[in-house]
Amino acid sequence: MDLTYLVTRAQHGDEQAFASLVVAVGNRLHAVSKRILRDVDLAEDATQQAFLTMWQELPKLRDPHRFEAWSYRVVVNACYAEGRKTRRWAPNLHRLLDPISIDGDELSSIRDRDQVERGFRQLSIEHRAVLVLHYYLEQTPDEIAEALGVPPGTVRSRLFYAMRNLRAALEADDRPQAREATS
Repeated sequence: MDLTYLVTRAQHGDEQAFASLVVAVGNRLHAVSKRILRDVDLAEDATQQAFLTMWQELPKLRDPHRFEAWSYRVVVNACYAEGRKTRRWAPNLHRLLDPISIDGDELSSIRDRDQVERGFRQLSIEHRAVLVLHYYLEQTPDEIAEALGVPPGTVRSRLFYAMRNLRAALEADDRPQAREATS
């Protein structure tokens, strides 16, 4: 079914059309939330809040064709709100692999992913958001600007600083290993 048609029906209070919209875009928006927040529980909260906001604000959307960009803006704003909440304890449980069963390349790959994850978590929510929209959704800076409601120059600046900060975090993470190797 056509997304624009569903948006138009949902704008007029059709709950079934809105439910169909949620099914159509829900997984994608939740994936964006998880990648920005790096926490499944926070991502679920942000995604649910985004859908609640969408239901309440959808009648105000002037152009149903712009629903996708608008929905990304709503979910990113919900991620910003969730990210501002302080959590004293946030478990991150991962399945531990048996080091004996892992070959050198696999172990190196796991270390690299872990290092990138630690660096990514050090970025601000705004920087994570532009990286996720750009590299995960493959959006251009102009598309990201439309989705976030900021000028394209701001998006380019955030991309630049996010990558610079991520590189710095990765390099800082490498330094202790370099010192240990020389001792």
